[in-house]
Amino acid sequence: MKQLLLDYTPYCTRAALVEDGELIEFSIEKTAVRGIVGNIYKGKVENVLSGMEAAFVNIGLERNGFLYVGETLVDSKGLGALPPKKKLNVSPGDVIMCQVVKDQFGQKGARLTTDITLPGYYLVLLPTSSFIGVSRKVVCQTRREYLEQLVTSLCPEGMGFIVRSAAEKAKDEDIIAEAKDLIALWEQVREDFKKSKGKSLIFEEGDLFDRALRDTFGEDVERIVVNDEDIAKSLKGKVGDAVIEVYKGERNIMAHFNVSEQINRICDRRVYLENGAYIVIDKTEALTVIDVNTGKFAGTKDLEDTVYKTNIAAAVCIAKQLRLRNISGIVVIDFIDMQNEEHQAQVIETLKDALKNDRLKTSTIGMTPLGLVELTRKKTRLQNDEYLLQNCNHCHGGYTISNLQVVFMLRDELIDFLLSHKGENVYVGVSQVIYDTILECGITAKHLGGKLAKRNIFVYKVEHFPRQKHVISDVAPEPLPANMFQILNGD
Repeated sequence: MKQLLLDYTPYCTRAALVEDGELIEFSIEKTAVRGIVGNIYKGKVENVLSGMEAAFVNIGLERNGFLYVGETLVDSKGLGALPPKKKLNVSPGDVIMCQVVKDQFGQKGARLTTDITLPGYYLVLLPTSSFIGVSRKVVCQTRREYLEQLVTSLCPEGMGFIVRSAAEKAKDEDIIAEAKDLIALWEQVREDFKKSKGKSLIFEEGDLFDRALRDTFGEDVERIVVNDEDIAKSLKGKVGDAVIEVYKGERNIMAHFNVSEQINRICDRRVYLENGAYIVIDKTEALTVIDVNTGKFAGTKDLEDTVYKTNIAAAVCIAKQLRLRNISGIVVIDFIDMQNEEHQAQVIETLKDALKNDRLKTSTIGMTPLGLVELTRKKTRLQNDEYLLQNCNHCHGGYTISNLQVVFMLRDELIDFLLSHKGENVYVGVSQVIYDTILECGITAKHLGGKLAKRNIFVYKVEHFPRQKHVISDVAPEPLPANMFQILNGD
């Protein structure tokens, strides 16, 4: 059974797609620092690079966006064809409407397109293209032809639609209603573009929960569970007949569904396979490198068979990790050397088959004589490790668990302590940096859940504590620290 778990806190939101207890996709977003992919801006062309069919556009952010004629939010992986490419027809000083297709990464500005798309649950509106396409996941040819005819009849001249996989089982009236809503939204975007002055945001993409619902709508999710009643009310009506449940348990929603430990392991450099072999995932500035090792797996036949079975299992695991960690850009995989060419081909085929479950487009190149495989995965939003990890101050270029992730782990441990100890007061001693992060996050007792919100929770800093060390007790420290504050019971 597939479930979508939505964890709301005032400082951060998390979404987890779980199948039969296994975490298969995870997203995280800070409430105050949302990504900008999908946002539509009114921008001014600053410079045109004619030889590259590209331009730099000022959209009011700290860095100019990069407009390239080949960029689009439409993913060719799910379609038989793509909307036709347009020529770049802009000059310095032009004021244009553009949409972000890739977040800002490092010192690079956002990637932009003038081929606007407005996504819904069943359809994607292409207001500047007359292209009509149907997702490859709609396998019934009769249904494909019917849906294509239906949206063609709804489409204004000069516009287009892409039919998403969720439309395969949708009612006609729901598809028609969404088409009308998307067309009306486009008219509003055009009106806002005309009215806005200077460089400005004219349309903001939905938040993490909206995107998670929309992106998983066609994946046969049977259950959607959210830990906030107001959020649940805001989401109802957006997901057709899907049922949205409100989780009211005392443990954190991710811990209750046994997902917290799996989320924590996203940070691990080493990932073990069921047979005792393992892969090592290393992040560099330019690419991600994955190394395959036999580990404790000794096999039962001979060396070639042991290596082959290890590489097959690793190929499946790597595809899962790419999606789970949202690893994007260039990926180089160092499989263990195999002499048998048939085995090499089967490993590549296994990797490609496993990547078919990924919604993002991936391109795989064959294996080199050294056993290296290169692939690319479409880069749009920040990788999960941008939130879960941070630069280590001690190892000059390495990474460590982020302050935000430490606070999440502390929250789960605190809730377990509160459930096993009945005292009225609880005292939490943390390092200086985590103390500051808790204050910054604005956590309230309400977000610990249920009856726990009525307990008195005091947080204080311990000067000599390393960043990830803490102490939780129902006995007050002596003497009482001057810097102690209470987690409030309010909202």
